[in-house]
Amino acid sequence: QVQLVESGGGFVHSGGSLKLSCVASGSFFRINDIGWYRQVPGKQRELVAIITKVDSINYADSVKGRFTISRDNASNTVYLQMNSLKAEDTAVYYCKVEVVTRVFETNDFWGQGTQVTVSS
Repeated sequence: QVQLVESGGGFVHSGGSLKLSCVASGSFFRINDIGWYRQVPGKQRELVAIITKVDSINYADSVKGRFTISRDNASNTVYLQMNSLKAEDTAVYYCKVEVVTRVFETNDFWGQGTQVTVSS
């Protein structure tokens, strides 16, 4: 099993910044992809940013140039630095990891979500 603990959400005014963190723990062999998604009520969860197992990085077009994703493999942590926040960035942000288990299966795990609210 894998546990994901997210932190760093909160309230900020438009133009402000927040930094999200997500720490993965538990029993697994390796983390492949690790990234952030977000969801607002009534809409589907959408990809914000992801780092693949080969360190390829992809961003949603809506956050390019404002958000930066990074990972620390030693601590199994992924970060999302969010700058120049806009009201439309308001959402619950979820961390997701794809892990290779100790029996070499690939599974996805999600964090509990952290609320980001940006006032206009």
